[in-house]
Amino acid sequence: MANESLSAAKAAKNDEFYTQYYDIEREISAYLEYNPDVFRGKTVLLPCDDPEWSNFTLYFAQHFQTLGLKKLISTSYAPESKKYKTPYQPSLFEHDAPQFDPAKTSVRGKIFILDHDIDGDGRIDFHDLEWRYLDGDGDFRSAEVTALRDEADIIVTNPPFSLFREFLAWIVKADKQFVIIGNMNALTYKEVFPLIMSNKIWMGCTIHSGDREFGVPDYYPLNAAGWRIDENGNKYIRVKGVRWFTNLDHGRRHQPLSLMTMEENIMYSKHKEIRGIGYEHYENYDAMEVPYTDAIPSDYEGVMGVPITFLDKYCPEQYSILGISLEEAEMSNIKSELGKLSGGPRFYVRRNGELIRLYERIIIKKVTTF
Repeated sequence: MANESLSAAKAAKNDEFYTQYYDIEREISAYLEYNPDVFRGKTVLLPCDDPEWSNFTLYFAQHFQTLGLKKLISTSYAPESKKYKTPYQPSLFEHDAPQFDPAKTSVRGKIFILDHDIDGDGRIDFHDLEWRYLDGDGDFRSAEVTALRDEADIIVTNPPFSLFREFLAWIVKADKQFVIIGNMNALTYKEVFPLIMSNKIWMGCTIHSGDREFGVPDYYPLNAAGWRIDENGNKYIRVKGVRWFTNLDHGRRHQPLSLMTMEENIMYSKHKEIRGIGYEHYENYDAMEVPYTDAIPSDYEGVMGVPITFLDKYCPEQYSILGISLEEAEMSNIKSELGKLSGGPRFYVRRNGELIRLYERIIIKKVTTF
């Protein structure tokens, strides 16, 4: 399966997924619709990218003037550090450049900078990118790239999935704005969920379900359920559970859910777990189970547990986030009945006398002033 490919990538530290231009354009457009000047006068850093292949670099370079950017910085990780299975071959773009150095090409990262018109055509775009080798391998944790982080206003990238927690902490430490891609399950991490609960970060606007296609290097094994090779030999895989994480505001975030009352849900819900039956209550936490976001009762004032996909449609003016089952589940009474438990703490419900362990739940309550 595609998400198994993600797990394999994390285990092997093989995280070189290339985000599609269309997905970048749709997401950035959502912020511009909410605030057309969100990037104006800003320095944008694109770390964890190979600028020669990165659609992030291409998008922001092509839209440099329309976004009103002050400066664009894009960095890459040294090929040798990526542990290529075949010897690294520099592209013609690099090889034919006057600054090309065969001694540096595989062990140094590269930095691309765009901030002025070089070719004299009266505009600043992709053709005006200047590049040089970094002093180090381009690891985002290096002092060299950290200094670029400190210079930037907004960070945009697809960071290594295996280093998502560390990368997010690296951004948050510097109190920077960001738009980054990660796996949906990352929101349950102890380093991430408190930031979501306190409305310091939230889900992006355009990816809510299904899977997304990513380009991968030539050496990447095509063992995912969904993959293809295009007419030019480029490889792609489809990955499930992908989301944008951000602290840039967008209009979707302030659109309240349109919901039915509890009585209407019991009578007409499309979900058989609720229609004609009603709502369950957890055996090990004082809250009501709501198995689907669209089944949240509009008139219920108590505490509820909802799926983590609720965050795709979360409106902070409508609901407050109180916690997550991973941390809040009371396990003593469950353990006494079931004995040894596998996995972390979760909420349980009782069905036909049997305890059923549920998937992770986010604990919410309606905002009383809404």
